[in-house]
Amino acid sequence: MTDLCAEDLATIYAKPSPRVIAKARPAIDAHAKKFIEMSPFCVLATSGTDGSVDASPRGGGIGFAHVAAPNQLLMPDRSGNNRIDSFRNVVEGSGFVHLLFFVPGIDETLRVGGRGTLSIDPDLLASMVEYGKPPRAVLNVAVSEVYFHCGKALMRSKLWSPEKVQRSVMPSIGEVIHDQTGLGEPESQEMVEERYKTQL
Repeated sequence: MTDLCAEDLATIYAKPSPRVIAKARPAIDAHAKKFIEMSPFCVLATSGTDGSVDASPRGGGIGFAHVAAPNQLLMPDRSGNNRIDSFRNVVEGSGFVHLLFFVPGIDETLRVGGRGTLSIDPDLLASMVEYGKPPRAVLNVAVSEVYFHCGKALMRSKLWSPEKVQRSVMPSIGEVIHDQTGLGEPESQEMVEERYKTQL
């Protein structure tokens, strides 16, 4: 297998069209705002001090992320595994963040990039209560780039197809982690779902 170098890329890929370059906007416009307000899920990518990259899923009710201004996006942090890899990268690493928003049923996705900071301002936390709980912190993104991705990847994957994998074909997350680590209990899927009811 031969690894490509930078010069090889131009021989494989055509230059992007002016329209593709121009679609990257410096702020959240009306279309991007509407998409974010419809989105219940995104992937948050951050970079660490050692050049490592972390990507983690984030979600909530529809419109869980809030557009505070054209260049300000607020995203509450809900209960998770407490590794805080993403937030450690925000406060110790480059501070650069990218979010990729999804809306079920729409094949296009929206990328939002900028620099992030974290806040635990009591009034801000109180304004973002969901499932009866305030977030533990809020990611405040100073937005510098926003653009829509075409729907080809989701169309190829048929991500929104009504044909779904049955959950029973895969062990529960509790069983997987027990097999991998030997730690904790091998909880069944029913036990995991019951625990999640009090931890969302």
